[in-house]
Amino acid sequence: MFAAERRQLILEMVRANGAVSLRELARVVQTSEVTVRRDVRALEAEGLLDRRHGGAVLPGGFTRESGFPQKSHLATAEKTAIADLAAGLVEEGEAIVVGAGTTTQELARRLARVPGLTVVTNSLLVAQALAHANRVEVVMTGGTLRGSNYALVGSGAEQSLQGLRVSRAFLSGSGLTAERGLSTSNMLSASVDRALVQAAAEVVVLADHTKLGTDTMFQTVPTDVITRLVTDEPPTHDDRAATELQALADQGVQIAVAGGSAGSNSGSPGVDSVPARQPRRDVPLPGQRRNHGGHGAGPGAQLRSAVLGEQQPGERAARVADLRRR
Repeated sequence: MFAAERRQLILEMVRANGAVSLRELARVVQTSEVTVRRDVRALEAEGLLDRRHGGAVLPGGFTRESGFPQKSHLATAEKTAIADLAAGLVEEGEAIVVGAGTTTQELARRLARVPGLTVVTNSLLVAQALAHANRVEVVMTGGTLRGSNYALVGSGAEQSLQGLRVSRAFLSGSGLTAERGLSTSNMLSASVDRALVQAAAEVVVLADHTKLGTDTMFQTVPTDVITRLVTDEPPTHDDRAATELQALADQGVQIAVAGGSAGSNSGSPGVDSVPARQPRRDVPLPGQRRNHGGHGAGPGAQLRSAVLGEQQPGERAARVADLRRR
């Protein structure tokens, strides 16, 4: 294709889906991600779309939020790898809360195999994923249905969470930065997520690399409240995401990285296979604020985890390569 034809097709895909990953764009227009990234930059300069880490979205800045159909097509492989790793954190018989989102929906599908689990959620999609799990009890909040992401929000949802106490909260969002923590574009969703956080002893954020360094309108979870971040490995060219991961680690957030090369076109990232429920120990961060025990890997999951520690200046370029060697 000529450049003008590629860019027109890219624009049509973004307009149709709201958000599309660079990998998917490259597949459809049959060219490299490097070329697609150049096309996306050109379209952004014309004000026709906005770039995000690993993808492109309709323009809208801080206030715009894509609906479920659009989000479900962005970074799907990365979300699957993150869900596989996050499921290994959950023990039999635990009580947890799971927030709304496409990544948490993937997590819920894997939690159906954990016996004796109690899941409190405001997400219809999470509840649906667990509806036929006869060994999992699902408790839904009250509230008003927000159709764009199939979540219950409002005062009814928040009041139903008062007095609740669980071991962990699993949350996603629209953006994550070391400066502000997790954020979202909708005030009602942010308010319910904050109530979910108040109910949990630990907070686990699930965010793929496209959300790292992205800041949106309403803060959900400050960085100092986040216990652990489960993410995927940023592409080798994505210095911003790698820098953000290091900044989060410097503030005491434990970083667990799932999968292999997030920028690979092969669709088969190089990962290590970990036996089901094999105990695994995190490397403590310098000045770490929290002391966590070991946790297992989810059944049949292919994953790899790494915790980013303190590094000397000038080593930023080696960080992602180091993740691959672990």
